[in-house]
Amino acid sequence: MSRPDPYHWMSAGGAGLLGHLGAERAFYDSACAHLHSLVSTLRSEMVARLPRADTSPRWRRSRFSYYTRAASGSDYADVLREIHGNETDLQQKPPHRTANHDGIGGTQVVLDVAALAGDSTYFELGVTLVSPDEDLLAWSADRTGEEVYELRFRDLRTGADLDEVVPRSYYGGAWSADSVFFFYTVHDRAYRPHQVWRHRVGTPVADDVLVLEEPDERFALTVRTARSGEVVLVTSESRDTGEVWAVDARDPESVPRSVGGRRAGVVYRAEHLRGGPLLLVTNDDAVEFRLVSAPVPDADQDHTVWRTVRPEDPAERLERVDAFAGHLVLSLRTEAEHRLRLVPADDPAGEGLVLRTRFPGGAVRLARNTSYDVDAVTVVDHAHVQPAVWSDVDLATGTPTEVHRQEAPGHDPARYLTSRVDVPSAGGVSVPVTVVRHRDTPLDGTAPLLLYGYGAYEATFEPDWDPALPSLLARGVVFAHAHVRGGGEGGRRWWLDGRLVHKQHSFTDFAAVADALAGRYVDGARIASRGLSAGGLLQGAVFSQRPDRWRAVVAEVPFVDVVTTMFDASIPLTITERDEWGDPRRRADFDWMLAYSPYDNPPPAGSRPDLLVTGAVHDPRVMVHEPAKWVARLRETDPAWSPRCLFRVETGAGAHTGPSGRFGHLAYEAEVYAWLLDRLVDPSRDQSSDPSRDPSSDPSSAPSSDQRADQPGARA
Repeated sequence: MSRPDPYHWMSAGGAGLLGHLGAERAFYDSACAHLHSLVSTLRSEMVARLPRADTSPRWRRSRFSYYTRAASGSDYADVLREIHGNETDLQQKPPHRTANHDGIGGTQVVLDVAALAGDSTYFELGVTLVSPDEDLLAWSADRTGEEVYELRFRDLRTGADLDEVVPRSYYGGAWSADSVFFFYTVHDRAYRPHQVWRHRVGTPVADDVLVLEEPDERFALTVRTARSGEVVLVTSESRDTGEVWAVDARDPESVPRSVGGRRAGVVYRAEHLRGGPLLLVTNDDAVEFRLVSAPVPDADQDHTVWRTVRPEDPAERLERVDAFAGHLVLSLRTEAEHRLRLVPADDPAGEGLVLRTRFPGGAVRLARNTSYDVDAVTVVDHAHVQPAVWSDVDLATGTPTEVHRQEAPGHDPARYLTSRVDVPSAGGVSVPVTVVRHRDTPLDGTAPLLLYGYGAYEATFEPDWDPALPSLLARGVVFAHAHVRGGGEGGRRWWLDGRLVHKQHSFTDFAAVADALAGRYVDGARIASRGLSAGGLLQGAVFSQRPDRWRAVVAEVPFVDVVTTMFDASIPLTITERDEWGDPRRRADFDWMLAYSPYDNPPPAGSRPDLLVTGAVHDPRVMVHEPAKWVARLRETDPAWSPRCLFRVETGAGAHTGPSGRFGHLAYEAEVYAWLLDRLVDPSRDQSSDPSRDPSSDPSSAPSSDQRADQPGARA
């Protein structure tokens, strides 16, 4: 199975590709020069909604309470703690004080993140895990955006990092009960976390012990300590199959034991009741998942030892269980909304108490709760235009007590409205849509729209306060999030109906939402769309399939060369992703993937909307050559339209989700919003006209699709 791939040379990288990307970035900068004033204005508005010192709520451990605080003007939030033990404890283990904090009240700077970032152009924290005795911190950082984290260990009694450094680690980690050992994951060249290692603090990293290795390239490992503190849990998962092993945290050098074996199509994740069994959330004989108990294994065991403790409810997607002393908190989705159910640990099948979000179109979920022996848990309410609110909820009564509010200077949530619309799509399904607007913006068919979507991996993008969004809404643009099939908003069935052979449903749903909103709710001639990564694929597909529908499209780090990427097992994530997209080595899979692949299906010339594409040289999830190839193919197949296609590529440090830091990310958002507003708020703009208003409107100034460093006729 072969097909033309004229830009395959870009896959090899090298100087030729970097030169091409540099030309693309220069063209973007030139084409958007007229937007500099608007970008500056938008960024100033967005930054003004950030508090001078952004402080998080506290999470409590046995000796200290922890929180984060971003100082005025800082891109990054420091990690701090305050002692809440008795005076004897304070004298025995005095907190470390630093020059920039006076230590009043026993405050200690655990991690000065701004100092660690220094003048780096990119900095992202990975793990920040305090040991059970609270004397040590495992922390890691990525300085390029490649998601390769250097792991270190800090003695919190002195504030000094220990000598041992793990140069390559990934997300997650787990402490042993005695605070002597730390478990961490390592990823391979394909960025698949395939190994769990055990480090003994105070010893050379070269002496670390390999605990478990996953040889099947479809599976990725994670590791964590259960909240009970008694079990370390290692999970291996593909898209639809999983296995969990348990290690006694009090005997960390013991061998991992399987909790239930591995069966194709069955996933399960574990939690632990202190002194009792494991609790597993599983789809075994339950599409929307059920809750079962299993013994903590002292030898490998299979699913025959499982016992159902809460049967499946087809109307609720059971996502996870969190155990506390005396109670369980069940996270679930129903009616396209995220909720929490509190049930007694001795009555896991009971009705319990259901917590719903306090905000229209919002979501409620567990916040960071690190202690097991509690009678109340902290939950957080989120919404698009409502800064987050944290509350302590009594586990027995469900009574909330507000403990913290996210600050947003100058922002008045009452100026905005959020509603839900359900839109019919193919197959008789109803697609939920969250609609957000300024109170003065009517839904009468006259306002422009920005439509956002993702639709993959059973992922749910819960609404979250975004200090950038009000700048768009205040200019009369309606924002809508289409919860299309392929995501998890409608439970596991919603995902199953939008993956593999059913992937086209994601694109059909998105277009159906735009069509339904057009005319009746918003101006159908001024609809823009946006999505990132798999959401970028969504944008690429609807750009090709329905070019008539959009005024503009923003495809961020888009996965658009689907067939080529899924053929190439050397590309990060390819093998693990085949359970999501398909395996093109099989003819049927090849055919359905080829049918929607944006790179292989450019839209007809002369009918295309404006397009903004993003990418990053150091992105390990969507390799930068993928959007680069797509842009080149689009330019080649419609030269007259080419100047209206821009590629904003990060040629230096930068990650999959854009620049790091509070201000760096808002500066990026300001650029994207300025480009969108330039196309949406001027109703006289004719998208089919000659774009001579742009300084770089001459098609000859666009990067040439013939800038090739290698043979152009390679095939996948």
